[in-house]
Amino acid sequence: MVLGEVVDARTVRLDDAAAWELLRQAAKITVAKGKTVSTLTPQQDGKDAILKQVMGPSGNLRAPTLQVGDAFVVGFHLDFYQQWLQGK
Repeated sequence: MVLGEVVDARTVRLDDAAAWELLRQAAKITVAKGKTVSTLTPQQDGKDAILKQVMGPSGNLRAPTLQVGDAFVVGFHLDFYQQWLQGK
């Protein structure tokens, strides 16, 4: 895997407007939050539903956030990452 850009979430903050600008054209957004993993699309789920899932309590885009092509993964869930990295 080759990383194109790495941004430190502790120093670069993305508020809801910046997060939406990044996510609005995504084909798929996978959100890992607690023990749940859900898949959203901007065309079906809309701005408000997506921002509710991807924004943290501090008002910033949750970390980690990964972009792979036109898909995003937001948050962390060990089992999901293991399956995703193995291509399942």
